[in-house]
Amino acid sequence: MTQATLNLRLDAELKADFLEAAKAMDRNGSQLIRDFMRETVQRQHDAWFREQVQAGMAQADRGDVISGESVEASAAAWRAQATKKLAGR
Repeated sequence: MTQATLNLRLDAELKADFLEAAKAMDRNGSQLIRDFMRETVQRQHDAWFREQVQAGMAQADRGDVISGESVEASAAAWRAQATKKLAGR
């Protein structure tokens, strides 16, 4: 993993309080900030994923779906085309 540096400005008192709190947790400030960033990214992904699932469920509830037969027919055509390519035809 490539490392990068993040610079930010904050109140000196906030910094001191944060570092003290981190020390009380037997962590350092960098570890806590990295954890916060990972959790934020994960929460954002989870929210996006839930939205996608809800959209898919709403689409299915509306009947806006592709039949299994249609999917299988498309897959069979794709497999046949791929088989021809692999055979050099």
